[in-house]
Amino acid sequence: MKELLTLFLTFARIGGMTFGGGYAMLPMLQRDIVEKHHWATEEELMDYYAIGQCTPGIIAVNTATFIGHKQRGLIGALFATFGIVFPSWVIIMIIATFISNFTDLAIVQNAFAGIQVCVCVLILNAVLRLFKKSAVDAVTGLLFAAISLLSVFTNLSPVLFVIFAGLFGILVRCLGRKNVK
Repeated sequence: MKELLTLFLTFARIGGMTFGGGYAMLPMLQRDIVEKHHWATEEELMDYYAIGQCTPGIIAVNTATFIGHKQRGLIGALFATFGIVFPSWVIIMIIATFISNFTDLAIVQNAFAGIQVCVCVLILNAVLRLFKKSAVDAVTGLLFAAISLLSVFTNLSPVLFVIFAGLFGILVRCLGRKNVK
């Protein structure tokens, strides 16, 4: 029961203290899940995150579900998922009750503008950390550049990028094995 409570509280803290969605949560997920609790490796977290991005639903919820399931099966998945969602649910209920009274205030608009800048920096930090772990050679660096350009200059679905990258990785790995033999 203690581990289930730890799963819930860890994800509740991440869910309640991260603004900007799944991408902004990545630094906290890396610190808490990989470094503090050792529930996943960097590579596993990136895999969960990639799968969470290309499956229906919210990236953070999907990632929490994967990690909870890895730790304690179905019950762990439920506790982690409920933990990540609970703070947002409470905050949204409170905001929904009062938001119409404050949206026109300049101080609220300025606060949201500042939060948006902060979220962009957090996302950039997460991207740089992932880049350092993922683009480890010329081939993966080239793949990173190609998908980056395609994502900026096309309207293709991120699911297609993930599928393409996965197939590309399989192809490169298979060709690499053939060259070794």
